[in-house]
Amino acid sequence: MAAKVSYDEVEVGTELPAQTFPVDRATLVRYAGASGDFNPIHWNEKFAKEVGLPDVIAHGMFTMAEAIRVVTDWAGDPAAVVEYGVRFTKPVVVPNDDQGAVIEVSGKVAQKLEGGTVRVDLVATCGGQKVLGQSRAVVRLA
Repeated sequence: MAAKVSYDEVEVGTELPAQTFPVDRATLVRYAGASGDFNPIHWNEKFAKEVGLPDVIAHGMFTMAEAIRVVTDWAGDPAAVVEYGVRFTKPVVVPNDDQGAVIEVSGKVAQKLEGGTVRVDLVATCGGQKVLGQSRAVVRLA
């Protein structure tokens, strides 16, 4: 599979389609099983509060993975992402209710690079607060 977006058709400032990603406690349990990360801050409310957190929080790598989906869905090929990094700025707090939390992600082409690649800057928020900082991906386009 190759990227479906053409380098020649993309300009600095091109916005990627924004997406929202709901997350609830069941999602966190499934992710813990898939990743092997069973840290109790991700599923045990009592423990999370005892260590100073407001409630159970989503895995950082889960949040990071959801954010990059905006890029891979836009590019059309997960392998088009050649570099990706973030800083974790705030945790995604996941209450034990019927709604959970929602991670909102938007992206914009920030720079056209050599070799048919672009740098995409992402903004990920939850509850109006930025949860990832310096979230950037380098993507090889068609």
